[in-house]
Amino acid sequence: MKGSTLRISKKKLFGLAVTIPLVGALLTGCAGGSDAAKGSESNPVKIGVVGKSDPQWAAFEKAASSEGIHVDIVDFTEYTQPNPALAEKELDLNEFQHIIYLANYNVKNDQDLTPIGATAIYPLGLYSKTHESIDQIPEGGTVAVPNDETNRARALGVLVDAGLIKLKGEWTAVTDTRDVDTDASKVKVTELSADQTANGLQDLDGAVVNNDFLKNADLVGKEPLAQSKPDAESAKPYINIFVSRAEDKDNETYLKLVRIFQENTDVQAALQEASGNTATPLTTSAPELQDLLKTTQDQITNKA
Repeated sequence: MKGSTLRISKKKLFGLAVTIPLVGALLTGCAGGSDAAKGSESNPVKIGVVGKSDPQWAAFEKAASSEGIHVDIVDFTEYTQPNPALAEKELDLNEFQHIIYLANYNVKNDQDLTPIGATAIYPLGLYSKTHESIDQIPEGGTVAVPNDETNRARALGVLVDAGLIKLKGEWTAVTDTRDVDTDASKVKVTELSADQTANGLQDLDGAVVNNDFLKNADLVGKEPLAQSKPDAESAKPYINIFVSRAEDKDNETYLKLVRIFQENTDVQAALQEASGNTATPLTTSAPELQDLLKTTQDQITNKA
């Protein structure tokens, strides 16, 4: 997921209230409803995504077919839909979210959907239309962060790393603006919806802007003043993932599909094309992702 509105970046993950019922017309039949082997032409692996037109999916279908696995990429228009569809066995897998989005969904809906492989991580940047460096941001200036619980914590982490704010405690994946030590921080933090942070740059000293909204704000190609580091510990909850039901986490066909996505050069080239060369591909193991999910879910539960 790269952003967090109803059409937020797929890699992105997000913190939306996942309570909208699945529209039945989106899917026909249940995943695994055929007697044929899963992955056969008559019983393809159904994978839910948001943005089927992204070039990596056509490349992935072709690569999987060449390995003897047929997949059906099922497109959704909203990020609130693929997890309920997976939980209700309308899908076999989905790939549209990062760890923290999944953690929020599982906690809020008492589910146990499980990551089985990593795809990529996308940067989150601090931009300004009035300053050209962090040092130019004045004492007492105002910087905006997205107001959704998924992106807010990550954005605050960017500001911490940039030396613009200090927190009352350690950063976690559920850090929010109440955790900012305003007296010790250089700037004030305000919250805006993710799709409005870029628009607010006219009146702010800076804003953390999701990748999805860079184009409309004429920020594509503009160097951010600071951005999240893909190898930082604080970036791990934002790893984008393939997700299955818990009982399918060791399914060999599904794990093979993850490897195809990670290793096929055509798929990886298409992924970079879709991201504007901002994606950092990852091969984080399933057990590590599952441990990270548990830690993040515990943080969400304890924060409530």
